[in-house]
Amino acid sequence: MKLLNLQQPKKIKNHKKEMITRIKIAIVGSRVYTNNLRIKNFIYELKVKYKDEVEIVSGGQKEGADGYAKKYALELGMNYKEFPPAHYNWNMHCVRPAGEYKKPFYISNYHKRNKQIVDYSDIIVAFMPEGISTKGTMSTLRYAESEKKLVKILN
Repeated sequence: MKLLNLQQPKKIKNHKKEMITRIKIAIVGSRVYTNNLRIKNFIYELKVKYKDEVEIVSGGQKEGADGYAKKYALELGMNYKEFPPAHYNWNMHCVRPAGEYKKPFYISNYHKRNKQIVDYSDIIVAFMPEGISTKGTMSTLRYAESEKKLVKILN
């Protein structure tokens, strides 16, 4: 599998030491995506090539691409963040504050979450089964392209 050609992160001077800016790679996709090995290998190759300079970002769904992204990023000891929809519970991987969770359910919670993922991330990688496109993933990709983010679709 060929990895994304990422530029090395720029170093930012801090008061006492240098910090590394991480490349934030969002992994999004269908909840019916079942090729967990594809996602595992993708994340593993990112870890091997970029080590701690990469942060995996997902939407916090338990099934499909999001669930596999979380599982393998954490198993491999990678930096991991997530943006669950507002009606979910807050957890230690959430970027947004706890007060923004446990809200009433609205379909728009998913759309807001998808925009937050794109705004936070540098690169969006969508895992979608061949021949299946989901409204949420497609709207995420359209928004990412409108924001001039690098987008990659993998089957």
